[in-house]
Amino acid sequence: MSTCLGIYIENNLIKYAKLSKENEIIKVEAFNMKFYDDLEETIQQIIAETYSYRIPISINLSDENYNYFKIFNLLNKKDIKDLIQTEFESICYEKSLNKDGFETRYILVNDLDNKEKIKAIHISANKADIARKVNRLEKNKIASITPIGISITNLLEFHDNENVLIVNIEDKTTVTTVIDKNIYNIETIDEGTEQILQKINSKENSYTKAYDICKSTTLYTSKNDDLVIEENDYLDEIMPTLYEIAGKVRKIINESTTKIDKVYITGTASAINNIDIYFQDYLNDTKCEILKPYFLKNLATNVNIKDYIEVNSAIALALQGLGEGIRGVDFRPHTKLEAFTELMNMEVGGKNKGTKIQGKQKSKSNFKIDFDFRQKLSGSERAILRTVSGVVVAFIVYIAGTNITNKAIDNKREEVQVTTTSQQQQIASIQSDKSKLDEKTNDYSKMISNLETINETIASNSKYKNALPTLLNQIMFVIPKNVQLTSIKNTEGTHIVINAEAKQYEQLGYFKGILKTENILSNVVSDSSVKENGIIKVTIEGDIV
Repeated sequence: MSTCLGIYIENNLIKYAKLSKENEIIKVEAFNMKFYDDLEETIQQIIAETYSYRIPISINLSDENYNYFKIFNLLNKKDIKDLIQTEFESICYEKSLNKDGFETRYILVNDLDNKEKIKAIHISANKADIARKVNRLEKNKIASITPIGISITNLLEFHDNENVLIVNIEDKTTVTTVIDKNIYNIETIDEGTEQILQKINSKENSYTKAYDICKSTTLYTSKNDDLVIEENDYLDEIMPTLYEIAGKVRKIINESTTKIDKVYITGTASAINNIDIYFQDYLNDTKCEILKPYFLKNLATNVNIKDYIEVNSAIALALQGLGEGIRGVDFRPHTKLEAFTELMNMEVGGKNKGTKIQGKQKSKSNFKIDFDFRQKLSGSERAILRTVSGVVVAFIVYIAGTNITNKAIDNKREEVQVTTTSQQQQIASIQSDKSKLDEKTNDYSKMISNLETINETIASNSKYKNALPTLLNQIMFVIPKNVQLTSIKNTEGTHIVINAEAKQYEQLGYFKGILKTENILSNVVSDSSVKENGIIKVTIEGDIV
């Protein structure tokens, strides 16, 4: 039976999960989460509580960077590696970074946009940060150090031809795109639970209480607008961050060239009630659900599965340490024993190889031929003389041929130089003419663009001349009694911005739903509400149908 302790570390929070694996059966031996002041002391407490003194530990990488390179798929492995290294060095040069200060790994996937190329997902992390992580666990065996954006996929049981997003909302949010069982893209969003917890902690002066508040919060959505939801003074601290994340996830889905079938939500924010339904409202037709570790469906346990989900990141890391997932992204450095063994193997190999070469040289130096021209040559001596003579003649012919060839090459080089000079002069003349044509083309393009802009403006003014009065008339018949409109603006084109206020969230939610279901506006979205003096204010945006 193999066992691993997964530890996921954030700025104020540690999640951990101890997993065991026997005959492909995975069990969760222990798990929890802790808010800490002293990181090293807390890690040692976790190791003691889980009896993991001699158990391998798998931890997460921090502040890793992702770059993407397109490479022709006909290159061999060495050329691919050299090309990726060159591309990364160019990025470091542009950003004035020391390339030697980073540890790097990469994985390769097929490029969906070009079948002749492959896509390299390149991950880089600061070597000093990795060293600090290793030093904290110097008394323990480190099984792996991996990016959470990659290891989080260990929790999912993939299906053929299924394309998914995994939205892991921790301190920051990582969005991992999986296309047909292959990781295709990893994007980091700065917004996450760090902002939410810090805002609530500034009022409660306790991260633990801030997290408990998040767990007890129920999000208002279009699917529960008929429920009476208890007043929550912390929605203003939670909703803006979730709104930003949901908007960026929707943008990733819209910009994807491949249809996304499902979105999984995980991370610390998954403890907020109805967060999957909240995201579902923003993602329209894309199904959204909370990510549950695949092996738990066959695991008999009395523990609430939601408790497991809270430490999904730690479970994913433990699975990585047990041999699950992609193996080429481990940033764990060699141990001293591994490095020493490798060095010894290199030295032994070098000495053996050198001994063999020296032996051959010694054997060759002891071979000696002693000619005596006063005696009749033996058959073997005559054969040696013929061989030597042949070698000498061949050498002379080779020298002569080389001289002739070099002379011919020099002549051809001079001819090429003359032809190249002539061609360069002609190219310069062509480029001069092309520059003049480009200038004229640009002038005509600007004129055409100006005319098109004028025509579009005239057409737009004609089309929407009566659109705004019609919109106001429609709103007049559907607006709830207790909802007041403070302003309606046509910001650009067909886009409308409505500022509304009411005494209850449900009334504003109902008004937003009416605008959408009655097809008064399309692409209806709203920002997080603001409550002032008992009045709830919200901004609703949409486009005239």
